[in-house]
Amino acid sequence: MRTFFFILSFCIAATLNAQHVFIKLVTPAKTQNKFSTNRQFITGTTCKECSLQVNGNEVKVWPTGAFAVELNLQQSDTSFQLVAVDKKGMKESIRVFYKFQPATKEKEVTTNTVEYWRIEPTGDLLVKPGDHLKMTVKTLPGSVVKLENGFEFTELQPKDSTGIKGIYKAEYIVKENDELFPASKTKLKLVVQTKDDQQIEAATKNNYATMKPLILQTKGKLSYLLLGLGEDRLGGTKLGYVDSLVKLYAVGKIGNKYCVQLSKNRQAYIEEEYVDTAAAGTFSPTSLTGNMRVWGDSSFDYVSLALFEKLPYQSFQEINPSKIIVDVFGATSNTNWLTQLQSVKEIKNVYYNQVDEDVLRITIELNHRQHWGHSIYYNGNSLVIKVKRQPQNLSLSNLVIAVDAGHGGDNKGAFGLTGVMEKDMTLLIAKELQQALEAEGATVITTRTKDTTYDNHDRLSFYKEKNPDLLLSIHLNSSADPVRIKGVSTYYKYIGYRPLTQTILKEMLGIGLQEYGNVGNFNFILNGLTECPNALVETLFISNPEDEYNVLTPSFRKQMTEAIVKGMKEWLEGCK
Repeated sequence: MRTFFFILSFCIAATLNAQHVFIKLVTPAKTQNKFSTNRQFITGTTCKECSLQVNGNEVKVWPTGAFAVELNLQQSDTSFQLVAVDKKGMKESIRVFYKFQPATKEKEVTTNTVEYWRIEPTGDLLVKPGDHLKMTVKTLPGSVVKLENGFEFTELQPKDSTGIKGIYKAEYIVKENDELFPASKTKLKLVVQTKDDQQIEAATKNNYATMKPLILQTKGKLSYLLLGLGEDRLGGTKLGYVDSLVKLYAVGKIGNKYCVQLSKNRQAYIEEEYVDTAAAGTFSPTSLTGNMRVWGDSSFDYVSLALFEKLPYQSFQEINPSKIIVDVFGATSNTNWLTQLQSVKEIKNVYYNQVDEDVLRITIELNHRQHWGHSIYYNGNSLVIKVKRQPQNLSLSNLVIAVDAGHGGDNKGAFGLTGVMEKDMTLLIAKELQQALEAEGATVITTRTKDTTYDNHDRLSFYKEKNPDLLLSIHLNSSADPVRIKGVSTYYKYIGYRPLTQTILKEMLGIGLQEYGNVGNFNFILNGLTECPNALVETLFISNPEDEYNVLTPSFRKQMTEAIVKGMKEWLEGCK
């Protein structure tokens, strides 16, 4: 009986040891794979004390158990074997199979068909005279391709297209009373006459019509204008936020975006969710300007411009010397006096120029080198520019600082190889930063102190209302390349806020982090805050096993927050 229990105990111990050794793949997610590009990665985790080999080559395993290997596949490569070994010699192995087949070259059309008809801009369109539609068609080579009104396409030479025949292009300019675009929505039609005298017809999936100009007005406090139709993961490039009830002259529509004519020579776009149709009989948004006034109260300086309508506007910053520039669209000067009171403290000079026949530019020169923030809104029909003053005491103990922990709740953010979530790490770093700042005597406000869902628009509204002296948003970056891409980066949108991001980056590089860069004109929503200096700090790449290890290490998180605080102090010193 003793022998039986001894053998049973030995088997259980051996099983437990064997179970300790594991390999968990993150990428690729399965063991059978097919790729058309040769640069691939194998990432995952194994036991923290294990060594790991891939096809006999030693791979670094980080103290978290994470690993990342870059592959440059050849067509002869069919599989890679991963072998993990613990200190007792127990092994675990996985074989990952690959089929590498470069993408096949595009082929010419050989049947009576239109393989595709692409039109830019994409989506349902309401057009106006002068709009350009860029069209590309792929069909049988040697054909005659026309729109239903007879407008003909040009077949490109293979060297000018994708390397094959049968690619046709045309740029169509919408005309006055264009028969292709009636008042009601319709589909465009295409007629292809092949070289053997066969006829092929095609129609667009999207609908098109001529738009009758429309007067819109913005709604809500976070309406924004877009410069163009481009998109990325953060949305299109914003021209800027505008107040509610601002009148806009819509001349077209592309998908869910209205094209608005800001002035004779400027257009912008706005998503339909941010506007209502103005009441019938509303005039187009133009105005002569009235008197201008510059004054200060106990906390801020102000510039006001009297108008007859709430007109759209755009603001931007200049440096060396520091200026706030505001363009008011649809405004023509009738301002014959500009009253400036001695109560101002931050504003040095205010003047205006009629830079176009319907664009008035207001220039506000500041007394200090550093921009401390401004906001723009309407008081009745008077446009008001509210300018924040530089604090008299530039020590952290005198400042209100917003610390934003990125993501949270349902918004998990990026994931590390060990499964750690960005939302958890940003909260830990933000709390550490809050403690460090409060130790310096600063007043800290935050959007979240626990794992709660907090919409970015709500964050923006919250900070606009709370009016901190500066804002830091804490995030972790992620990349499809877990081997080469790592390190710290800082981000700003407005040039006047760049110095803060520069000193923070400098100090974080001082603790040995790799530089990913200082990035300007960034479209992150909290960088769009004009009310105070702000910085997005992408502390590390959670997708990189070394960076992930660092962010999981409490002492390293403390080092990072100390570097951020040091960078803030250096920035404040430079403001004096």
